[in-house]
Amino acid sequence: MDLFEDKNCKSLTDSSASDQPLATRMRPGSLDEFTGQEHLVGEGKMLYRMIKSGVIGSLIFYGPPSSGKTTLAHVISRETDARFEVINAVLDGIKELRNVVAKAEHQKKANGKKTILFVDEIHRWNKAQQDALLPHLESGIITLVGATTENPFYSLVSPLLSRCQLFELHPLTKDNVRLMLKRALEDPEKGLGYMKIQLDDEAAEHLAEYAGGDIRNAMNALEVAALSTPKGSDGGITITLEIAKQSIQRRTVRYDRTGDEHYHYASAFIKSLRGSDVDAALYWMAAMLEGGEDPNFIFRRLLIFASEDVGMADPYAITVVQSAHEAFIKNGMPEGMYFLSHATLFMALSPKSNSTKAIFEVTDEIKKRGVKDVPSHLRDKTANALSARYLDSENASDEYKYPHNFRRHWVQQDYLPMELKQKNWFAGGTEGREPALLKRLEEIKKGLKKV
Repeated sequence: MDLFEDKNCKSLTDSSASDQPLATRMRPGSLDEFTGQEHLVGEGKMLYRMIKSGVIGSLIFYGPPSSGKTTLAHVISRETDARFEVINAVLDGIKELRNVVAKAEHQKKANGKKTILFVDEIHRWNKAQQDALLPHLESGIITLVGATTENPFYSLVSPLLSRCQLFELHPLTKDNVRLMLKRALEDPEKGLGYMKIQLDDEAAEHLAEYAGGDIRNAMNALEVAALSTPKGSDGGITITLEIAKQSIQRRTVRYDRTGDEHYHYASAFIKSLRGSDVDAALYWMAAMLEGGEDPNFIFRRLLIFASEDVGMADPYAITVVQSAHEAFIKNGMPEGMYFLSHATLFMALSPKSNSTKAIFEVTDEIKKRGVKDVPSHLRDKTANALSARYLDSENASDEYKYPHNFRRHWVQQDYLPMELKQKNWFAGGTEGREPALLKRLEEIKKGLKKV
């Protein structure tokens, strides 16, 4: 069926469909009406030229919700002389794809008409379903327009990406939202222009600000405000700041616990901690929580940070995070915010050392060159004793020096295999407690070597 049409073949943007939400009725139907994404559809830009020329190759639109991916597909359906088919990857699978391909082949033979297939939420398809598209793209039977909120380099298979042009859409700005609100108020057919509405500037600013770039959210709030506000004596409706606040009470935070924002926010959080920027660390942590992130995920990241980035500069940092986490579990929210803040502040303010990364250098050594034999004096004393008895040889364990039998519980002794005696993977840091720990060891070594 044609894109954005229901079973009765009525366009989903048909102004006669008065029961549809304002956001649906106001969906742009042409490139000239489209708002935002100037880096893609600004005059002279590649996607603009492709749409205007009608020469459309397979495309992937990647961006946050309500950034215009579906609307762009709608625009393409109106601007190009091609059949449009739609599949929702959440509901449809290979069976529906086969039906589309069969109709596309028939149309191509009958009148040479091209078929463009729009696959919404394409990242929801598994590898086999995505692979099923490939032969049809190769043959030219269909041209794909896919939409995804997930990073396509993670969620789509490489062969599919290599056959498509990727266009990244950015979140819409407050100016974009304000423009669409203005159009909705002025349009008497699809919008609210048939009503006498005065939207105060402060109210418009609030709706645009709290929508967070989500035009659907702003439109829904405007419609609620318009339909629920009593008319004045002159028959008009005035939407004040207070009414706007009641219509959209919670600011939209663009955050998906399984999407790119999850990784971007977490990355900003960790990098702020590493840079000892207390305010930025609190900001990104609060942003994650406001977006619905699991506090336990944040504590796990803090635990990793305590060893990876604070490490031996303050060996007790990990216990602070662990204690804060236990306190959080016992108390829950909202008091749990104190424990999240406590752990975050401590990590940001702590001295930093990444010397614990030495384990990865040692692991790399083993992977490249294998594990050498254990020096005989370090081997299990029971095994050494049995070996000496049956082979009638000296017990290698007799050569082992027990550090506790020596002054300051240290003695010069080789612990690495002979081939690795000169290796030094651990490089001590210069901050916090670590220099004192290293100094103590060096003092012990120097003092005992002089004896």
